[in-house]
Amino acid sequence: MKFGEKIKRMKGNRKIVMLTAYDYLTAKILDETPIDLILVGDSLAMTFQGCKDTRKVTMEQMLYHSMAVAKGSEKTPVIGDMPVDSYSTPAKALRNAGRFLKAGTHGIKIEGNHPKVVQTLTEAGISVMGHVGLLPQTAESYRVQGREEKTAELILKEALELDECGVFSMVLECVPESLGRKITENIKAPTIGIGAGRFCDGQVLVISDILGLDNRFTPKFLKKYANLRETIRNVAQQFSKEVRSGLYPDNEHIYH
Repeated sequence: MKFGEKIKRMKGNRKIVMLTAYDYLTAKILDETPIDLILVGDSLAMTFQGCKDTRKVTMEQMLYHSMAVAKGSEKTPVIGDMPVDSYSTPAKALRNAGRFLKAGTHGIKIEGNHPKVVQTLTEAGISVMGHVGLLPQTAESYRVQGREEKTAELILKEALELDECGVFSMVLECVPESLGRKITENIKAPTIGIGAGRFCDGQVLVISDILGLDNRFTPKFLKKYANLRETIRNVAQQFSKEVRSGLYPDNEHIYH
């Protein structure tokens, strides 16, 4: 059975768990856990490259990171996040999606409502994850979407259209819980929320966010499960202290 069909069958049965990864070692660790999907997100532009948004990451960079993640994940399906301008036409989308698959991903994610693109890819047998609500590639500012009735109706309409095009799942980003619930109850594909409330079919977060690597990023939806920023800083300080005092390397850590 194709992995996309397995994900679709989880709807209504159990919650789907997805995390991002951008490198081999992180992917290898995540592959040892029971998560369902690994996303090579274009968020790497911000978390890995230090850019202010996701628009600067290139297709070549996304493919490089996708290849590294795919090497580290032996059993967990990997989804490649198609960067801005890589799917502006169905033909371009098909060509670039093929490059992601060649890099080792099992499917791709596209932001926004692009029915002709999604239809072209699904008809070619490519598993497509949709993405509605806040769209970082085109958003003027990062804020909750769909609080107004008109905007909520538009987001629901886009979700329904993408569902009809055959996406195997759909990310709902930064929408009110009531809208997340309405979309989830009205489409066949499972929804994966990030700031979309409790009623989505699954949840996704950025790995560096839940590990607490950036103390500046504190949106309401984010729960930090660790404080690795402090851990890394403490380790570096201890290493510096031991090197400068002559404690490292000691007899245990040298060759004889």
